[in-house]
Amino acid sequence: MTETAIRIENLTRDFETVRAVDGLSLEVPAGIIFGFLGPNGAGKTTTINLLLGLLEPTSGRAEVLGFDTRTQSDEVRTRTGTLLEHPGLYEQLSAEDNLEFYGRVWRMTPAERQARIKELLTHMGVWERRKERVGTWSKGMKQKLALARALLHRPPLIFLDEPTAGLDVVAATAVRDDLETLAAREGVTVFLTTHNMAEAERLCGQVAVIREGSLVAVGHPDELRARAGGPRLEIFGRGFNDNVLNLLRTRPEVVAAGVQNEHLAIDLRKDTDVAPLVSLLVGAGVQVEEVRRGKASLEEVFLALMEEER
Repeated sequence: MTETAIRIENLTRDFETVRAVDGLSLEVPAGIIFGFLGPNGAGKTTTINLLLGLLEPTSGRAEVLGFDTRTQSDEVRTRTGTLLEHPGLYEQLSAEDNLEFYGRVWRMTPAERQARIKELLTHMGVWERRKERVGTWSKGMKQKLALARALLHRPPLIFLDEPTAGLDVVAATAVRDDLETLAAREGVTVFLTTHNMAEAERLCGQVAVIREGSLVAVGHPDELRARAGGPRLEIFGRGFNDNVLNLLRTRPEVVAAGVQNEHLAIDLRKDTDVAPLVSLLVGAGVQVEEVRRGKASLEEVFLALMEEER
């Protein structure tokens, strides 16, 4: 496996009057979960289809696992796993028979199929239910099976397009846990699209943010959060009012301050000593119950990037 799993150079795709992907250049390191983030219509799914060779680029090029997506798309699809909009499951078949079918498609030997199916379904906690018809399963269980399908033939790279969309909290958490442990155990590179910023923050070693088909930011989630400014102080209590906010805004170490219910958030400049600020608030009549040092969330960074002028 190459050190760079995916290399994209000035990739562009037009659909009549719409430019879905606009001069995208990006490198995805091998062996990480890579988050590909953007609002609806940003070009995420189109990019995946270009990388799989399912669409021809209007211009530019891309390599996946060292193969050119335009001229070697069969090699790309043979060496990757996918979980896109549809899970690719046969609901009239059992879970075991679904994976057995795909194992035959991938030309795995009977012994390989049997061992791999047991390994994946056991890890995901559904081995005892392998004989059940998939149509009777919950959406979360089906998504687990779809993830097992994508990993069945041990591909070095998998593409996952919104794998937890539409799942309840418990099911989504279970799928994330499975993805995280399987990716780490098998050393697979994961190209993940998601609207869930907490999911990306937890799982991804790097993320890229696109808007209207163009790249606007890329890096580790911590690096992107650092772009949002300095540290943050979160204070919980009572007595927050306009006078307190106005007092804070006169302080040179305070970048911004806002109150929501009984929660005061203060964005600070770097290397700020917070003790004087807490003393200032107490002196102004604030009843401080809890003080936390924090930082901007990836969701806040994402929203800021979406609001920036192009």
